[in-house]
Amino acid sequence: MKFTAVEFVTSARSASGYPRERLPEIAVVGRSNVGKSSLINTLLKRRGVAKVSGTPGKTRGINYFRINGSFYLVDLPGYGYAKISEAERRSWDRMIREYFAETTRRRLVIMIVDIRHALSPLDRTLREWLEAQAAEYVVVATKADKLSGNARAASLRELRAAFPDREILPFSALTELGRLELLGRLQRFIKTDQSQDI
Repeated sequence: MKFTAVEFVTSARSASGYPRERLPEIAVVGRSNVGKSSLINTLLKRRGVAKVSGTPGKTRGINYFRINGSFYLVDLPGYGYAKISEAERRSWDRMIREYFAETTRRRLVIMIVDIRHALSPLDRTLREWLEAQAAEYVVVATKADKLSGNARAASLRELRAAFPDREILPFSALTELGRLELLGRLQRFIKTDQSQDI
């Protein structure tokens, strides 16, 4: 899969702001500081599409990017960052819940976790929410370059136990480990969506 056109469309804070054009969506979600922006930029082979910041919690809306004119890449706000107001936390929670509750759009969710850490309570809540919505999703374990081979294998075993029915992909923005595998998963989703439209 080659990305020939990447266009920022809108940043929505509620369903009324979602794009009217009904394209398949690939949504990227994970807790703050998990490497979400780096994953997006590495995946697209473009710098600065998603803003990488030393301060977690910079994504404040649901950012839509139209890719190749055929699908949206949707960057959702990170969750779990402590240094925000309670009102902002509630706003983020509402945005994410509203996005996943809107089931008329076909989407694949990339749930990002940090391979170095056990699942947080918020990660588990998101997993339960996705399962309850019967969402199609894949788990991507970022920062895989930070662990040795044995430690990485142990972490992946724990993740596979936590997500027994899901594909688990180790990923590194630094080395691009897992990029081709993730691209293959996205391509299968896009092809399936196109075939359903025939």
